[in-house]
Amino acid sequence: MKNLSEFITDHTGLTDQTQSEIFFTLLIILLLSLIRFAILRVVWKQTKDVKIRYQWKRTLSFIVPFVTVVLIGAVWLPAFEQFGAFLGLFSAGLAIALKDPLTNLAGWFFIVARKPFVVGDRIQIGENTGDIIDIRLFQFTMLEIGNWVDADQSTGRIVHLPNGKVFMEPQANFSSGFEYIWNEIKVNLTFESNWEKAKSILETIINEHSEHVAIKAEKEILEASKNYMIYYKHLTPIVYTAVKEYGVRLTIRYLCNPRQRRGSENEIWQKILLAFKVEKNIHFAYPTTRFFKAGEEGFAE
Repeated sequence: MKNLSEFITDHTGLTDQTQSEIFFTLLIILLLSLIRFAILRVVWKQTKDVKIRYQWKRTLSFIVPFVTVVLIGAVWLPAFEQFGAFLGLFSAGLAIALKDPLTNLAGWFFIVARKPFVVGDRIQIGENTGDIIDIRLFQFTMLEIGNWVDADQSTGRIVHLPNGKVFMEPQANFSSGFEYIWNEIKVNLTFESNWEKAKSILETIINEHSEHVAIKAEKEILEASKNYMIYYKHLTPIVYTAVKEYGVRLTIRYLCNPRQRRGSENEIWQKILLAFKVEKNIHFAYPTTRFFKAGEEGFAE
């Protein structure tokens, strides 16, 4: 070993102390990596639950690097004390050079401490919308929804975003606090249709669909009000009436789970189509062009 040490010193200029510190650094990294691998292997054998596996993997991903830094710091700290002034200048330069990674690290601390979102939440940040599936030191990962896919269903793409985005982009959380969103379905009818009867049919359909939602939503709002100033006067569904350029618009407004928005629309539209099918005086409207001649259709010259 002494001959090897002298050989390394002759060819690299590294002192015995530096060689020892490098050796212990590599040893620490190797041992902690093996410990992490062994623990995960045991967990993988003990359970097939995806959530438990993920929690173990994420916990070790935080603990192992932290312990590694502490132990390596303890090995190298005596050497660092010898040139503190240099380290001060080096740290300042490093902070400027690594501005973005440090911002992302600060973003990770903010996400962990403030919890604007957690794994499993559905969020929108900037132009990206999806379900959070992973949060790491420098980036978080979401399973994308929307984009070229209708409604709020998955595209299948995994999107990685830097943690620093939480300081620069507005975030909308579909899942935190109040776990329902207001959804609207627009039904357009011709002016000649019996819109009052159509409105009554729509009210019946949406009330049956949302029979139990209002009760659950009221409990959730009460719970969410402990942390947020959330207040709704009405939680029951409603049908609004408006006149558009080509007919009467009836807008159904109701509460639904954000992950069930497309499914709820599908179910409601099927009931609407079946109900209107048997009505002779209710017709859907769409943009059309109509021409009238003087003296015809009741128009005087």
